Amino acid sequence: MDHFRIISPYVHGIFDYIGAIVLLLAPNLFGFADEGGAAVWIPRVLGVAILGMALITNYRLGVLRILPMPAHLMVDYVAGPFLAVSPFLLGFADEDANVWAPHLLAGVGIFIVTLLTQWTTETATYTRAGMR
Repeated sequence: MDHFRIISPYVHGIFDYIGAIVLLLAPNLFGFADEGGAAVWIPRVLGVAILGMALITNYRLGVLRILPMPAHLMVDYVAGPFLAVSPFLLGFADEDANVWAPHLLAGVGIFIVTLLTQWTTETATYTRAGMR
């Protein structure tokens, strides 16, 4: 199965930072900021959580580097599907597609990126000064 893991932790980190910003801005970008409720706060809370997790993950783009990559990916395995099904669980799936589709697509995207991400690239640990 490891030969299917084609995304390095570094590239995953790029996806983390871009994805976090897109989730934070999604209600405004897709025109559902006025909907209020879970449709708005779910992507914003997950955006903050993904940004925070990226900052503390032990990969090249991490700042504190205290969260092991496998733990980061386990959180992603939960966050992606939750985001994807949130419109149905939390009752906003009957809204216009611009409200629920970003949740579904971003959640599926997070899950796929996580499935394809390498758990480790080498045995060394990243530190703020570089490689240890």
